[in-house]
Amino acid sequence: MTVRVSFLGGLGEIGRNCATIEIDGRLAMIDAGLMFPEEDMLGVDLILPDFASVIERAGDLDAVLLTHGHEDHIGALSYLLREVNVPIYGTPLTLALAQARIEEAGLTAEMHPVEPRTWVEAGAFRFTFIPVTHSIPQAGGIAIETPEGIVMHSGDFKLDPTPLDKRTADLQTFAGFGRQGVRLLLADSTNAERPGVVPSETTVGPRLREIVAGAEGRVIIACFASHVHRVQQAIDAVVADGRKFAFIGRSMLRVSEIAGRLGLLETHEGHLVELSDLLDLPPEKTAVISTGSQGEPFAALSLMAAGEHRSIKLDPNDTVIISATPIPGNETKVSRVINNLIRQKVSVFHGRNTHVHVSGHAAADELLTFYNVVKPQALIPVHGEYSHMVANAALGEKVGIEEIAVLEDGDAVVLENGGFRVERRAVPASYVYVDGSGVGDLEGVIRDRRHLADGGVVIVTVGIDQRTGDVVIGPEVDSHGLTDEPKDLHDLIVERVAKGVESLERPIDMDTLRRRIRNSAGRALKGKMRKRPFVVPVAIEV
Repeated sequence: MTVRVSFLGGLGEIGRNCATIEIDGRLAMIDAGLMFPEEDMLGVDLILPDFASVIERAGDLDAVLLTHGHEDHIGALSYLLREVNVPIYGTPLTLALAQARIEEAGLTAEMHPVEPRTWVEAGAFRFTFIPVTHSIPQAGGIAIETPEGIVMHSGDFKLDPTPLDKRTADLQTFAGFGRQGVRLLLADSTNAERPGVVPSETTVGPRLREIVAGAEGRVIIACFASHVHRVQQAIDAVVADGRKFAFIGRSMLRVSEIAGRLGLLETHEGHLVELSDLLDLPPEKTAVISTGSQGEPFAALSLMAAGEHRSIKLDPNDTVIISATPIPGNETKVSRVINNLIRQKVSVFHGRNTHVHVSGHAAADELLTFYNVVKPQALIPVHGEYSHMVANAALGEKVGIEEIAVLEDGDAVVLENGGFRVERRAVPASYVYVDGSGVGDLEGVIRDRRHLADGGVVIVTVGIDQRTGDVVIGPEVDSHGLTDEPKDLHDLIVERVAKGVESLERPIDMDTLRRRIRNSAGRALKGKMRKRPFVVPVAIEV
């Protein structure tokens, strides 16, 4: 019986983590994550996996299995659920975070919380979750029984020996599967190029306490809202210094409420207050735990740094701790926030100048240890840029894994009769863009926006008499964003467009008129400017 694992996203990129596994014509999806746009993706809000291959087989989809609650693993669920109705499996925190997003979208879903190391059956699939440590509580790897043997997904993980919640990666269970035989392992690649091991999350707490204790005025700590253990260490640091604190930022408020309700976050009674009450206290007795560690333009910290936050105005005595490092692609935005903070003369500590952050992804030595424990017959590096996956493949070769393939989005690996083969471009995997309320393939729109940003725009308006076809308005020319516009350019465009329109057969077809306006204006611009502005033809019937 054939087992096929197809990758809809997450290979060669940070985000959009999504794969399907197919057994005897039935499908299960592992994660449904989103990706945040790069700076040249003008106007785009989010980027999703291409669910087309799943939606056209919606009746075959038995389950969605979620490894953990980060947006790059659960953030696209609501877009999938608009098209299909499918039960979702994950740990309680993962499901609670997913549920909040799904409800925001006005949808409902069938949620099934799972206990670690407990076998679950969903349609054609039998699987179990295995605890791992990561930068969010209740993360897990997944082992799936198949006719070709165990297929395992590591989830995002590291081998933290002293996690804050004492919930270490369950190497004993992983080793049990290794002795039983793991046919295929999909493994986190994010830190494969990094030698050694990643320090424990608990090493961050003492440094946070030192900085808070030495702060003269108010303390502002920014981190990922979903990094509940980091939020906990921030809370512990400010409480130890006798400070009251408030949460700021929509996601921070939402996640802290969920984590507190599940018993995963301790806010220390009497120390958590509303922001309005906090602002009435002496600054040296207060702290704020905020969103904005990635320089998001409208996040709380970014607004504070720009002097635009409606409640908090920074003071030179303030101390800001950015307890994170930039996700690839966010470096410029984070640097901008740091520079704006320093301009306001506040003290700034961040993950690149002191030990206020550790990664949640395994470095090379941890991956080698993991492979020696799991002993997979085959390895597919996942979750990472292409260089990360190649480095991960090299680690697999180092420990003697027999079958290794570096794949890209849209590829699939097939297990059949003991064999292992790769199918390239087996499923659609292009970027699906979210732009306001629009969702779809917006490559052409983004290309036009880049063109507008790069070359400016020329708008040419022509009005014609419906009865005679004679030009009664224009040609009128309006330009925006042109930096090297020749003085005679407008006159030249008017002349070329007028001649072009005059030569059209009567009665004039409006689509033909628009093409003629665009082409005539384009010829006038050609050779006159170093860049080619975007021409917008406007044809009016009078």
